[in-house]
Amino acid sequence: MNTSRIAVIGLGYVGLPLAIELSKKYAVLGYDINQSRIDELKRGEDHTKEAEPEELSLSIGRGIVFSSNRTELENVSVYIVTVPTPIDGNNTPDLRPLISASKMIGETMKKGAVVIYESTTYPGCTEEDCVPVLEKESGLVFNTDFFCGYSPERINPGDRINTLTKIKKVTSGSTPESARFIDDLYKSIIDAGTHLAPSIKVAEASKAIENAQRDLNISFVNELALIFDRVGIDTNDVLEAAATKWNFLRYSPGLVGGHCISVDPYYLSHKAEQLGYHPAVILSGRRVNNAMPLFVANKIVKLLIDKGNPIKGSRALILGVTFKENCPDIRNSKVAQIAKELTGFGIETDVHDPWAHPEQVKKEFGLTLNGAWPKPEYYDAVLLAVAHREFLSIDVRKLLRNQSAGIVYDIKSVLNRDAVDGRL
Repeated sequence: MNTSRIAVIGLGYVGLPLAIELSKKYAVLGYDINQSRIDELKRGEDHTKEAEPEELSLSIGRGIVFSSNRTELENVSVYIVTVPTPIDGNNTPDLRPLISASKMIGETMKKGAVVIYESTTYPGCTEEDCVPVLEKESGLVFNTDFFCGYSPERINPGDRINTLTKIKKVTSGSTPESARFIDDLYKSIIDAGTHLAPSIKVAEASKAIENAQRDLNISFVNELALIFDRVGIDTNDVLEAAATKWNFLRYSPGLVGGHCISVDPYYLSHKAEQLGYHPAVILSGRRVNNAMPLFVANKIVKLLIDKGNPIKGSRALILGVTFKENCPDIRNSKVAQIAKELTGFGIETDVHDPWAHPEQVKKEFGLTLNGAWPKPEYYDAVLLAVAHREFLSIDVRKLLRNQSAGIVYDIKSVLNRDAVDGRL
């Protein structure tokens, strides 16, 4: 086992920052099947905005290689897999990118290779699903001719404080020797240090429960929001009061999207059901969080009706479509569902987001973004869905064509309370 050349497979939000950091100490190949992504990176550009142009340029100067050519993978000693692990329309894990990457690696790796998976999955996936593919394609024997490890990614898109090197890294390996090798590799670049898990399955499970726990905590306050809306009190007022107790955990209601929190619980529940156990608590949290876009859309319609607005032909503006603020990532955003519901009611709905890429939004959700800044005095309803910094300093009510009849709904509870007619 050696670090003569490291390949990072998949150059998205996780892979690119990792490849750049590794390139400071090692010879690195950044591989992606998307040629346009490779061309972009070679120009020193990154549409995910996870890499600053200067650091990307420096990594290129250090000799990092960006390529979509599979032959480049033949002279690699360590492979790190950071491909997507999505779910399909039935909320079932879609392992196709992971299996495809494993097949490709198996076709190129040599004796002594180490394959490390960072993609989020369920406990057992590395050894039960990926290793057989590696063995079949390479003809090599696991834990004799090659070794594996799992080190779950902890990238938080758009976060400029909790970056790769500042977050403790969980590591693991298929043998004691490979585990130490993998742990040392990550220790060499992670300032926050590492935690060596006792097995690959433990490391896989740790990632799954990190996000399942957050999903459940958010689902609890979302359910509170559904209850308190019926009671007629403000959920945030209740949370502020409860938070005065020292051991109360403060979470806020909201839409749960993104590549982790809204996906990982399904990986964990999938494994549980394979083993004959139905994870009632985990899936109940998913049901609550998945219901929130419909609740928000219906609430906006009710508020319009309460103020005497005809629903058909009303105009609504949604501010933000990405899954979180100050980030272009639209993966599993729930905002598109709100837009679809409002349109279904006959409301003319515009969506504006200065961070999202219009072509990606169109491809993923079929939505055409309102490119220009929204017209003032034009809308009957304005929904702040994402707290981008560009939205925090504007007078949202100036976008309403009728101050007394128009409504402003604040999902994120960041606007001046006097300016809103409702909030989650």
